[in-house]
Amino acid sequence: MDSELRLRISDDTRTTMRARDKARLAVLRLINAEIKQAEIDSRSTLTDQELHRVLMRMQKQRASSAAQYRDGGRTDLATQEEYEIGVIQEFLPKQLTEAEVTKAVDQACATLHADSMQHMGRVMGHLTQSLSGRADMAQVSKIVQARLSAN
Repeated sequence: MDSELRLRISDDTRTTMRARDKARLAVLRLINAEIKQAEIDSRSTLTDQELHRVLMRMQKQRASSAAQYRDGGRTDLATQEEYEIGVIQEFLPKQLTEAEVTKAVDQACATLHADSMQHMGRVMGHLTQSLSGRADMAQVSKIVQARLSAN
């Protein structure tokens, strides 16, 4: 049985084909190919959470490429990468703001009675479960480090 997210992507692909939107269709085909490759690698059908991880990885790769293209003076390629990021983000959950992430970090530290860097692993484990797919975990890690080193 396909996941809800997988069905959304398939429906959007069909709709885009009918609309003859070649640029968007190319991005959706990249998404489908990446999902199929991930399923082949894992030898199983991916859940929505695993699909979110694939999409987050794709988004991160394109953001890195766009930055490199901008540094190299290739704004045309950077614009293409940013367009792809926009399409990918349509299938990801709404990302939390930095203030919301900070609030979640503060709550996790209070719940786990974390007050030093020794508790970093416990706090990150707790936050990974609750924020996965909704926040960049590298950014969460920086906020946790700042919070625990301030004490």
